[in-house]
Amino acid sequence: MERQALPLIPVPFRLVVRQVRTEEGYVTDPLATQQLGVLRGLLKNAEGVVIATDAGREGELVSRYLLDYLGYRKPALRLWISSLTEKAILNGFKNLREDGDFDNLALAARARREADWILGVNASIALGIVAGMSNHSLGRVQTPTLALVCRRYLENRDFVPVNCYHLQTGVCKDGQKVLFTCPLQYERKEDAEKARSRLEGESRCTVLAVKKKENMEDPPLPHDLTGLQQEANTRLGMAAGQTLAVVQRLYERGYVSYPRTGCCHIPEDIFEQAPTLVASLKGHPRFGRHAERLLEKGLNPHAVDGNSVTEHHALLITGEVPEGLSPDEQNIYSLIAGRMLEAFSEGCVREIVRVRVDYGGMEFEAETSCVKYPGWRDIYNGPDMAEEGKSLPQFHQGEILAVLETEILEDCTKPQSPFTEAELLAAMENAGSTADSENKKKRMEKCGLGTPGTRAGIIDLLVARRYVERIGNRLIPTEKGLEIYGIVGDKLIADAAMTAAWEEALREIEEGRLSAGKFMKGIHEYARKIVSELLALQVRNPSVTKCTCPKCGTGTVTFYDRVAKCGDPDCAFHLPRMFNGRTMRDEEMTRLMAGEATPFLKFTTKAGKPYEASLRMDENYKVELTFKDRRPEG
Repeated sequence: MERQALPLIPVPFRLVVRQVRTEEGYVTDPLATQQLGVLRGLLKNAEGVVIATDAGREGELVSRYLLDYLGYRKPALRLWISSLTEKAILNGFKNLREDGDFDNLALAARARREADWILGVNASIALGIVAGMSNHSLGRVQTPTLALVCRRYLENRDFVPVNCYHLQTGVCKDGQKVLFTCPLQYERKEDAEKARSRLEGESRCTVLAVKKKENMEDPPLPHDLTGLQQEANTRLGMAAGQTLAVVQRLYERGYVSYPRTGCCHIPEDIFEQAPTLVASLKGHPRFGRHAERLLEKGLNPHAVDGNSVTEHHALLITGEVPEGLSPDEQNIYSLIAGRMLEAFSEGCVREIVRVRVDYGGMEFEAETSCVKYPGWRDIYNGPDMAEEGKSLPQFHQGEILAVLETEILEDCTKPQSPFTEAELLAAMENAGSTADSENKKKRMEKCGLGTPGTRAGIIDLLVARRYVERIGNRLIPTEKGLEIYGIVGDKLIADAAMTAAWEEALREIEEGRLSAGKFMKGIHEYARKIVSELLALQVRNPSVTKCTCPKCGTGTVTFYDRVAKCGDPDCAFHLPRMFNGRTMRDEEMTRLMAGEATPFLKFTTKAGKPYEASLRMDENYKVELTFKDRRPEG
């Protein structure tokens, strides 16, 4: 591809039937052709059409693409529902809407799809031209997300801790030892020691003030998809894509409402149904008593806000009692049900007690927080919910107390850890907050990278392309990912705030406040800027991992994305990166070819059971496993 040909901007975009790769190249998928033929025949004989794809942006686009491609020009009706229970489906068919009511939604979906193609294709080709990276890709959402991961990782890696010191003393009151800390901090230990030495002649302290206050913690709102994915990752260690797949199955079986929602509120009519939803949990082994208590006390309506509900309300159960759930399905269902009960519960009341004392002319403080009334926090913590801290003894202003030994405590500043998947989802959701001005931040506070339904796919894409890998519960950029970030990290294509602004523009198209044509004109200009910026770069060709071939001993093995292979055509040695569902890293493959065993690596069986095994190449250059414990089943 020549520089002069960029940017590539098809006008208009043309739909083609899905292509599949064969030895002869890409050809039209015969199965897709067959399916389209069936639909064409049905449409030819149909008196009318009811569109029942997912009630969202992408579902609308799928239906429009199909009807446009097949030449259907007659009016169509739209089934728009938020759950797949029999009652919801029947009610939806009684209240079918004109498909024209969703024209703006379709325009936004089409604009999103075309914008992603234009920016992704042009940025990737431009990078390939200047850096020789034809197998590397950039994208409108993918690259800013990679930048978030890399930036956080590098900040952690390069962080220099700073030590600080403070004084702590204690008193014995009513048989309980209470520690008091001086809020003053010292950069040098010598200064802290001097401060402590000034207290050596003091054996008593005087209570200056005792303050008590109660804080009311409002219950959380019901989950949207991103919130559910965050909680599932934190509580269960589930990846975002895995959570989406599970909740989609629950939706298709009629047990939960529409999952790809970005809303945490419900309208008034759904709240009217809430007692029935709560009552369906009375027989639940974990939530039964909470459901009965809520029905007795009445439900908290704080999640009700019809103005905040656009396409779909918050994620709720449907009232259908689930049967035959897998462990993952049961876990996700419980998270949705539990959060719904929390949202309908009373607030949590905490008592915070703070005591200030004078000790040798210096102020020391002690503070505790304990739960007086659990409210919504009782749902997961139970009746014996642990307090955050023990209640302090009764102190009184002016009281004089004997002090115990005074200590110097050392602390140091700590960096933020690399992202967990839950943290990255939150960062993607709030990407608009990275705008460079307060005005922009306020305007874009609800803008994010991608949508609730696409964020999991973006993370999985970064992993699949080996830009990011999951290590433990953290997302760590690979050498390949860091290399890409080093080249484009400060360029427009990696600007999270800019990408979030485009998401806000798509929302304006949905609401009829912005024309799709004006948006696409901006995308075309954006693509020209990105291409110009990337083509102006001076980039050295990336280093490629190579080693001597273990088979022939003379050829050179080059590491590629999917395989490492010898350059000698007569040798034909090759080592696939993928082994038992795990993608091997360069250093692991290097050890194998050196005749060494890898450390124990984590794998998962086809049945989803985790196991650990070490890899080594045998005399026939085949990879064999040594299991850490016993051979896994399934």
